[in-house]
Amino acid sequence: MNKLIHKEESYNIIGKCFEVHNNLGSGFLEIVYKDALEFEFKKAGIPYEREKNMR
Repeated sequence: MNKLIHKEESYNIIGKCFEVHNNLGSGFLEIVYKDALEFEFKKAGIPYEREKNMR
């Protein structure tokens, strides 16, 4: 397996994803999870761009 280039950053992002899922559970629309992740990323100071066009 290859080593992660940004191991700490990846760990923090994945941790926030699990935190959102643990708090909300399943069954919500995608937008609810997007909003929750945005909130958690802002709270943790994790820079992000929401729904960036990759073209």
